[in-house]
Amino acid sequence: MSYLDKLLEGVEVEWRTVDDLIKEKAILNISAPKKLTKNKYNEIGEFPIIDQGQNYIIGYTDDNDAILEKDLYVIFGDHTEIIKYVDFAFAQGADGIKILLSDNRKLITRYLYHCLMCFYIKTGKYTRHFSVLKQTLIPIPPLNVQAEIVRILDTFTELTAELTAELTAELTARKKQYEYYRDRLLSFEEGEVEWKSLGEVIYSLKTGLNPRQNFQLNTNDAQGYYITVREIQNGQIVFLDKTDRVNDRALELINNRSNLDAGDILFSGTGTVGRTAVIKSKPLNWNIKEGVYVIKPNPKEINSCYLSYLLNSNEIVKEYSKKIVGSPVISLPMSELKKLLIPIPPLNVQAEIVRILDTFTELTAELTAELTAELTARKKQYEYYRDRLLSFPSLSEL
Repeated sequence: MSYLDKLLEGVEVEWRTVDDLIKEKAILNISAPKKLTKNKYNEIGEFPIIDQGQNYIIGYTDDNDAILEKDLYVIFGDHTEIIKYVDFAFAQGADGIKILLSDNRKLITRYLYHCLMCFYIKTGKYTRHFSVLKQTLIPIPPLNVQAEIVRILDTFTELTAELTAELTAELTARKKQYEYYRDRLLSFEEGEVEWKSLGEVIYSLKTGLNPRQNFQLNTNDAQGYYITVREIQNGQIVFLDKTDRVNDRALELINNRSNLDAGDILFSGTGTVGRTAVIKSKPLNWNIKEGVYVIKPNPKEINSCYLSYLLNSNEIVKEYSKKIVGSPVISLPMSELKKLLIPIPPLNVQAEIVRILDTFTELTAELTAELTAELTARKKQYEYYRDRLLSFPSLSEL
């Protein structure tokens, strides 16, 4: 018999809803404290401000009236980790619920945290309303069993966090190494190569089309994809679940302006400026919005992949960033992008640079996949033990 089986063998468990626990005074109250307004945020205050997401400390404050004592804190939001266990005084920066347990020693706060995490991750139900939280069923074994479950799950949580930090550091180091070699390969001494403006080595610089009076997004007959900056990721065009769709007529209208073809480069000129992707084959089922530029290189002057790498190099990014305008939505005018001076080595040199950087890119992608798989395996291991430890007989089985 395994240790887990021995731990849980014959354990008597009560099932209570959160509402029952409130009535029995095991939970003193659940409340939705007023969130702190952004004009009270600063970077050097005494108390952290809690918000949604993985990096959930978003600022600091000295506003004593907004400070909450440490307790279990449930944050609303469409995030995998929507429940935060906060063991320090804090201010609230997002909509959320704070749970205050009594000291009657019926329920360990950290145990309740793991139960809620398990419930919401497995069911996908978010605590947007008090009614959802109040009706959540909590299994309540003896305190010594709760404490041991907490010890085991906290150990896995800590190991997962350590592994995440190590893998993230490793990936960051490799990406920096790649950027170092990329920038070295794309740096040329004065007089070593010819420099030309972007406009001199391309056939055209165009953009896509916004709906406005031209077409509608997501119509019943929409089968094509409408590419924005969001879909340009790591040098690739990625179709997402949230990607808007367009019909054939819209694709034709957009392409009358963009004229996409294989070998062209997409460049995000508005919003998040500077994302690039080389089009590998002529697009048949997608096109781009206005603000995503399409650069059509002259292959007798410049290699498409070389130009794409060049547009991501630190020196070139620094140069075109000086020309960015607008607030709050920023953009790089096409007229300014055309004036951008870039190094033009012989085509055979460009091809060799591309070969080397493609190899580095491939190695980085493989490493990312390996590290992600390792982290996924450890998280699944944690989830397995969490589910085993919190799988008590249901009410119907008692």
